[in-house]
Amino acid sequence: MRRRTLLTGSLAVAAAAGVSTAAGSVAGTGPVITVGSKQFTESWVMGELYAQILTARGFQVVLKSNIGSADIIDRALRSHQIDLYPEYTGVILQTFAMPKRMPVTAHGTYEAAKRFEEGRGLTLLRPTPFQNRNAVAVRTSDARKHGLRTVGDLRRMGRISYAEYPDNITGPLGYDAVVKAYRLSAMKVRPLNIGLQYPALKNGDVDAADVFTTDPQLRRYDFTVLEDDQAIFGFQNVSPVVRRSLVERYGRRLTEPLDAVNALLTEKAMQALNEAAAMMRLSPAKVADRFLRANDLK
Repeated sequence: MRRRTLLTGSLAVAAAAGVSTAAGSVAGTGPVITVGSKQFTESWVMGELYAQILTARGFQVVLKSNIGSADIIDRALRSHQIDLYPEYTGVILQTFAMPKRMPVTAHGTYEAAKRFEEGRGLTLLRPTPFQNRNAVAVRTSDARKHGLRTVGDLRRMGRISYAEYPDNITGPLGYDAVVKAYRLSAMKVRPLNIGLQYPALKNGDVDAADVFTTDPQLRRYDFTVLEDDQAIFGFQNVSPVVRRSLVERYGRRLTEPLDAVNALLTEKAMQALNEAAAMMRLSPAKVADRFLRANDLK
């Protein structure tokens, strides 16, 4: 998915910080639970959070990080190689369920994704407050100067340039879709590889850029994320995808700690966790440990 590509640059950094790749690590005692994660920083951190909180609650946890894309980790879950993993609610619909029409609210997206997963013998636990989805960012100085609040307000700037990563120009969440939905015919695309849109926007080389809402760079630069009032980017909260048989077997012993962690993951919290792992070079395990201890969950 697009998100996976975005964090490629962070992948090498976090890998250098000691992330395991697919091989499982085991901790704790008690019933055995295998937690998986996808192949980018945010998923590694969330996998660690889930693994460590379950270990603290008496499970023996096997953590398999960096398993692969949504397709690959979904197959791993359905073939019982893992028991749960963090997934984006919109990704579940866009990748697997593929409804004719996407829900128009975050809650509707979660409910539709949960119904789909329960039809496959899986279920979703409670979603995070944060979403990690595509968004359009501008310099805050321009937002103030032109009164920019929504993506459609970019029309007030006339001819502008828009940074987009090359494989998303024609995609359903990319440049062409933004131009069509918001009638931004005067906005021209400038293809830039992932990560380069931030310095380009900061330095004035482009006027707007495609970003993700939990990118740690959004904490470092004075940018404003414009409201997607046409809801073309969908909704991407994160929920643990779990086999229903495990929820029935362990009940609240399993669900309560995972729900407690998810409830704390606001957009600002997730940006800070991603920043610590991807830019400050702390291992995802260390980032998760500090977060859980700071919130009296460990």
